[in-house]
Amino acid sequence: MSEKNSQRESQTDYDILIVGGGMVGANLAIALLPLTLKIGLVDTYKFGVSEQPSYDDRAIALSYGSSRIFSGMGIWQNLASQTTPIDKIHVSDRGHFGAARLSAEKEKVPALGYLVESRVLGKQLYDVLNDHKEQLEQIIPASVIATKEIEAGLELTLVEGEENKERTISTKLLIAADGTNSKIREIAGIGVKKSDYHQAAVVANISTEKPHNNEAFERFADSGPIALLPMSDNRCSLVWTHDTKNGMAELEDTLALDDEAFLKKLGEEFGYRLGRFTKVGKRSSFPLALVTSEKNTAPHTVIIGNASHTMHPVAGQGLNLAMRDIAVLADLLAKYSDDLSGTALLTEYEALRAGDIKTTVRYTDSLVRLFSNDNFLLGHARAGGLLAVDRLPPLRKLFTRQSMGINYRQSRLARGLKLKASL
Repeated sequence: MSEKNSQRESQTDYDILIVGGGMVGANLAIALLPLTLKIGLVDTYKFGVSEQPSYDDRAIALSYGSSRIFSGMGIWQNLASQTTPIDKIHVSDRGHFGAARLSAEKEKVPALGYLVESRVLGKQLYDVLNDHKEQLEQIIPASVIATKEIEAGLELTLVEGEENKERTISTKLLIAADGTNSKIREIAGIGVKKSDYHQAAVVANISTEKPHNNEAFERFADSGPIALLPMSDNRCSLVWTHDTKNGMAELEDTLALDDEAFLKKLGEEFGYRLGRFTKVGKRSSFPLALVTSEKNTAPHTVIIGNASHTMHPVAGQGLNLAMRDIAVLADLLAKYSDDLSGTALLTEYEALRAGDIKTTVRYTDSLVRLFSNDNFLLGHARAGGLLAVDRLPPLRKLFTRQSMGINYRQSRLARGLKLKASL
């Protein structure tokens, strides 16, 4: 071990401690492996997924930009063959004329995005995590209950194992990837802004009479958007928004329908571009709200992913925005690897991420509010807007680049390049 690393470890137990071992935390840990930092990954649950495939395996929408980040991380070459590319996206407004059509061919890219089953992506990440146990220590099951600032960074108190034994560890930099209800964000004293959409999403896998031909659909109906995203074996991943302003009755009624009635109701709402809906798997639902942190840093602490920005699933921006958090943060951790506990890293991260986060949040929030409004005149304006996106190449390109996640500063990973220990 180098003298530099020996000095580093004598100051704190870890260079970087990531709290939250889900998709965001695991991806960040893997992205940082080329930096040869000592990393700890804390989570309440062991990261991993079932090996047994199922019709109901949930899918994750990855933008083209995220595929390039995965390429830079070195895992896309194994993952790509297990994804379903999105070649086209069709956006329409139920009851109004006009639609926007986006295509990979027009943008000269391999795909606008990809669908990957969470089980498949999870196994890729799980295998890499377990192949680097010396550099990347998994502290599981454990949770952080308190932090204290020290000269070299932060001292954290954990409760660990089934007996909840207390343990104290230290780190130069703490990264919160612990989700919407982030405990680290709360401990750091970072406030949030929350806006309830008074909507809930019904999610399921479905099959259709006609082949989807790798086309994704975003259909704005009276109760909110309906997304159909292409999966393997001619399945589609469904996200069906329900209005809950006047209570949960409609949502509960939909969930209680038998399969035949559910598919019939979905067809009436979505239409029959893919013919009849022929099969539906297990259904679940969750409420929808916009939750954004008032800032993304605190002393020796960075907030990323859903802990920073939890958005409506319309346009599938959630994990993709988090992947750009990861890519930019990885660049900065390489740049400031000798000063991880300093303020320069935090200041630059806040500045570099502000624009992308603000724009993406505003983009998704505006889509929801604009297309969930049943005002007659606004409906015609929406139709005109979709036609403009479809017919005007510069506008279509802007809309498409936003969807692909490449409208922003291209960090090293975002260009598909491996992270270097020194920038």
